[in-house]
Amino acid sequence: MARIATPLNDKQLKNAKPKDSEYVLSDGQSLQFRVMKNGTKSWRLLYKNPKNGKQSRLTLGTYPSLSIANARKTAREYRSLVAQGIDPKAYKLEKQNEHVAIHQNTLLNISKEWFDIKKCEVSSDYADDIWRSLDLHIFPYLQNHPISTLTAPIVINVLKPIEAKGSLETLKRVSQRLNEIMTYAVNCGLVQSNPLSGIKAAFKKPQKENMKALKPEELPELMNSIANASIKLTTRFLIEFQLHTMTRPNEAAGARWEEFDLKNNIWTIPKNRMKKGREHRIPLTKEVLNLLNQMTAISGQREYVFPADRDPKKATNSQTANAALKRMGFAGRLVSHGLRSIASTTLNQQGHDPDVIEAALAHVSGNEIRRAYNRTDYLDRRKTMMDWWSEHIVQASIGSMSLSKAN
Repeated sequence: MARIATPLNDKQLKNAKPKDSEYVLSDGQSLQFRVMKNGTKSWRLLYKNPKNGKQSRLTLGTYPSLSIANARKTAREYRSLVAQGIDPKAYKLEKQNEHVAIHQNTLLNISKEWFDIKKCEVSSDYADDIWRSLDLHIFPYLQNHPISTLTAPIVINVLKPIEAKGSLETLKRVSQRLNEIMTYAVNCGLVQSNPLSGIKAAFKKPQKENMKALKPEELPELMNSIANASIKLTTRFLIEFQLHTMTRPNEAAGARWEEFDLKNNIWTIPKNRMKKGREHRIPLTKEVLNLLNQMTAISGQREYVFPADRDPKKATNSQTANAALKRMGFAGRLVSHGLRSIASTTLNQQGHDPDVIEAALAHVSGNEIRRAYNRTDYLDRRKTMMDWWSEHIVQASIGSMSLSKAN
């Protein structure tokens, strides 16, 4: 006949001292009190696994955090599971995973994991824009929401105010970013499927608009306005610099002195600052070199060519030129990104090679086969074309005064 264990009491548990090897005290009904050599005391339940019939062990917790009364209660609950054919160890693991899914796998935490990868694939300015859009439109409402219980109606309800304001492009981008986050969660095994894959169908589609830009024949008007506008000198330099180099607003505004090879007259924008994630070299014309030479007196000892007014240790905002153009009266007619369009249209009209123009604009061909064979950046041919473009800008400035024109 099996010996019935005498239930333990708190005095016995407190007085249980460590020995040269671990040992156990039985509380009865397969509940054991385990004492380790290092003095750690814990509760353990022995049971027959209902799935395979083998004896299994399950640690319930440490003493005194888990009291004798609670240890017995927990043991009873687990024995009840065994009686129902449920393995307590598998059940405990499932509950732990559910807790993680609810309290750790929130939209904010998974977004951070996704963003750590995403930011390495795009320019720093674009990465900032991605996180800013989520921080503004999503996280205030859903940051602590478990992704396992996120549904399309929940997200659509949060996005509706963006649509109501008419910010359809913003809505499109935020929806796309949320879908990327959920796809990442699926790939990581955190959710079975992406419930947001079809949310774009719940909203109006944004109407495509061409980037606002002036016609080539309006370039003299622009140069006259730049010369006579009541704007900061650094901003005037920035606008002319962007116009001459045919760069995007963020590429020009974030220019660092270390990126310029003034011995070989080359500006190399690293891939992490480029929209397509590819390094971009730009031949520097004498007009651009003159702009840079004048900027050295302003920012030569700084990291950035065009430092911010409030914090010169940072680059000026990529929207600085855009805001200045609005103040100059070009609102609705020209945005800073449209300066590239003026250059592109002019150069195409003048018969320059379209491939060379596209290379100067750092456009990547959508044709994969053509892109695979066409790996040149046409640097030598772009040097000739960029010289022509800079001289054209100076000619358009006659009667005004271009900062790029040598004194």
